[in-house]
Amino acid sequence: MKNAKNIYKPAYAQIDNKTPKICRISGVEILPSKIAWEKYNWTKKYFQKKPKQGYFIWVKKNISSYFSTCVSIAAKNTKQNLQNLLVIEKNLKVNLQGICNSQRKNLSGQHKAQGKIILKENSALKYEHIQSWDKSDIVESDYQFILEKNSKLDYSYKNFQSPKKLKINTRINTFEKASANLNIIINSIQSDININDILILKEKNSSGIIKLRLVGKENSRISAHSQVRAEAESKGHLDCQGLLVSSEKFHSELACRRGRIVEKSIIKLIPELVCQNKKAQITHEASIGKISEEELNYLRMRGLTEKQAIDLIVNGFLEA
Repeated sequence: MKNAKNIYKPAYAQIDNKTPKICRISGVEILPSKIAWEKYNWTKKYFQKKPKQGYFIWVKKNISSYFSTCVSIAAKNTKQNLQNLLVIEKNLKVNLQGICNSQRKNLSGQHKAQGKIILKENSALKYEHIQSWDKSDIVESDYQFILEKNSKLDYSYKNFQSPKKLKINTRINTFEKASANLNIIINSIQSDININDILILKEKNSSGIIKLRLVGKENSRISAHSQVRAEAESKGHLDCQGLLVSSEKFHSELACRRGRIVEKSIIKLIPELVCQNKKAQITHEASIGKISEEELNYLRMRGLTEKQAIDLIVNGFLEA
């Protein structure tokens, strides 16, 4: 029950550009970023300039359950520009959920968030970042992670309702014996999406995996450039997979039956490996596929509608 309460009562909640609501959590200091800038001089090395919006979260002690943040757009033409900072002290384990969304259709909101997440030595963070937007919204997300010695990161970005335009930049720096697991999951419908992610294995025995699962539907355009860079003896893997739901042949058949224009989507994957140390081991796999007629017909023969069959296949792909 504690976890359920945390979902509906986030530790930090902001709607539009209104003063955020902040809950007290033992062992955690939560402030608006602009107040943290004034209170703690050391935060200035992480913020590019004095922030006007966003949150500062400083985890000083272990907490018993996960906590959450929530940033929403509720009014038309709202523009958000957040600068967030999360710092986790040594030897701590933290579970965090971040929610960003628009609360209604046709708000034409603009959401921009820049963040830095610092994991001190031997700390661990499991971070689930969930976003849900309307077709009129424009969204930009830019996060940097710094993983100190022996720290562990498990970061999942999930977007099942994509905006009009979405730009995601993710940069992870791993130091000695640190490990990172980055998952980006996007179900795109009539969206223009640009993804740039980079995992830098900076010191000995660091490791990491980047995993992308991208679905393109109904005139979506997805471009994903992913890089694993090994600067020291380390191990890294890059796994990029795209699924085109609107295959040309499939939609041509639909167009004939329904009398509408054929819809097409485009997915472009650019996997890149950069090795600067002869003892490093970095690998990658990348593929783009489509829903086969055989698989679709198999599910329809068992009583599913066309839409139900497609949704089942897509959900299985995104969870793989």
